[in-house]
Amino acid sequence: MVRGYWFSEEKWKARGLLAVVIALNFIAVGMLVMINDWYNEFYNALQAYAYELFWPLVGKFAVLAFLHIAVAVYAIYLRQMLQIKWRSWLTERYLSRWMAHRSYYKLETLAEGTDNPDQRISEDIGQFVDLTLSLFVGFLKQLTTLAAFAVVLWNLSGVLTVPVGSWEFQIYGYMLWFSLIYSILGTVGAHRVGKKLIGLNFEKQRFEADFRFSMMRVRENSESVAFYGGEAQEVQGFKERFARVIGNFWELMRQTKILNFYINGYAQLAIIVPLIMAAPRYFGGEMALGGLMQTISAFGRVQDALSYFVEAYGTIAEYAAVVRRLSGFTAHMEEVEAKESAVASEASPGGFAAEGIFVALPDGTELLRDCSFSLAAGGSLLVTGVSGAGKSTLLRTLAGLWPFARGRAAFPKGGRRLFLSQRPYLPLGTLARAVSYPLTAEGPRSEMERALRLVGMESFLARLDEEADWSHILSLGEQQRIAFARILLVRPAWVFLDEATSALDEAREKELYEMLARELPEMGRVSVGHRSTLVAYHERELRLDGAGGFSTRLLRAEPAAR
Repeated sequence: MVRGYWFSEEKWKARGLLAVVIALNFIAVGMLVMINDWYNEFYNALQAYAYELFWPLVGKFAVLAFLHIAVAVYAIYLRQMLQIKWRSWLTERYLSRWMAHRSYYKLETLAEGTDNPDQRISEDIGQFVDLTLSLFVGFLKQLTTLAAFAVVLWNLSGVLTVPVGSWEFQIYGYMLWFSLIYSILGTVGAHRVGKKLIGLNFEKQRFEADFRFSMMRVRENSESVAFYGGEAQEVQGFKERFARVIGNFWELMRQTKILNFYINGYAQLAIIVPLIMAAPRYFGGEMALGGLMQTISAFGRVQDALSYFVEAYGTIAEYAAVVRRLSGFTAHMEEVEAKESAVASEASPGGFAAEGIFVALPDGTELLRDCSFSLAAGGSLLVTGVSGAGKSTLLRTLAGLWPFARGRAAFPKGGRRLFLSQRPYLPLGTLARAVSYPLTAEGPRSEMERALRLVGMESFLARLDEEADWSHILSLGEQQRIAFARILLVRPAWVFLDEATSALDEAREKELYEMLARELPEMGRVSVGHRSTLVAYHERELRLDGAGGFSTRLLRAEPAAR
């Protein structure tokens, strides 16, 4: 997830921008070293009552502070610029991969599907990029700070003589060694106290997304919920999901409280410790007030650098959770990409043929076994059977969507196929966009208007440029008629209709099938349906028994090859 961008087509721009960010952070550390030296000069001047040095040193501090602020601000600004570029690149790649090979659909067929893939792309990628950069740059800055101030602290510490009986031990740079030991113990303690936060942050995002998605489902199916009067049931579902959000948040609060007690105690103790450690040399006259203040400042910088993982532990826990979510999403996409349908798609001279088709459910239950049939160009087939026999799944198999199938399917070379579901998908936007889908709405308006008239939707011609949520405005019957208008616009060689007229009356169904035969006589049709009236519009029937078996029969004489 990290490597891709830095070795992509944008690698030199990305690396150059990162180098500038790192350089600015190095400069900021250098400014801190200069400010640390200023402490020595300033407090020595105060101790000596050197008023003539007071204002010049205040002016020096103002210049150093201004430069440090400017460098720090642009370091953050350019890091955010890099963050935008990286997130844009990574989001584009994830979107392309999610939509490629119809992974967005196949993810739903896995036994252990990825929950809320939309959140993975819209939120987790942004968090991943932000936290990766902030943690990396922060770590690098603290490492530089440690290298710079460790030398300062070593020189300021001098030698500490420790009497033990008749022996005396001398510890060189004792303040540095103490800071190192203190920070290592603090980091180990922070991990032991805060490690539960990783799992809690992982669950937090999932529970929040589930709660939000449950409300989206009600909004998308508001009419059905209203007809059923299912408000109480939906509210109960909301409460159950929200209870998981709150329960997780309470546990996060408890664990964060414990970690904050630890971190704040650790930080407060680090304020008094350098005073205690430096006091013997100061009161022994080995160190002036300026040296004492510089030592305390240097100790604080070293201790902050060494304690980076203590202070950032909450962020690291959040980062670990984001990485787990994104890596899981990536692994699931790799899984579905490997689960391509085993139905080989081949080119045929003109007709359509299926040979040795086996279809199963994800649990291995067979729906169809060794099914073979063929249709001449322009032919028509009606697929029937009891509910759950696998009729719609057979169409998914022929479309290459169903991964739990094998066999061979031959279609005319270069001939377009169009699959219509029982509830057509209407994208957000204008009605023209919904009618032309999956084509663009930039085609000739006259063809679109003619298609709408042929399917009995002429009353909507004046609203073609109106933007709305058409899936809620149009009835299911009207949506199905728009799907037939799409057939006229796409003009496929073969169309597959999955109960595409279930919401229409028989008279309208008859009009639409006769219209297709008249307008697109060369187009082949495969329909799934339960109505006996559909028999009149097809030449052959394929009946599935739901136990793996099937039978075929001739409904009426097939037309001569066109």
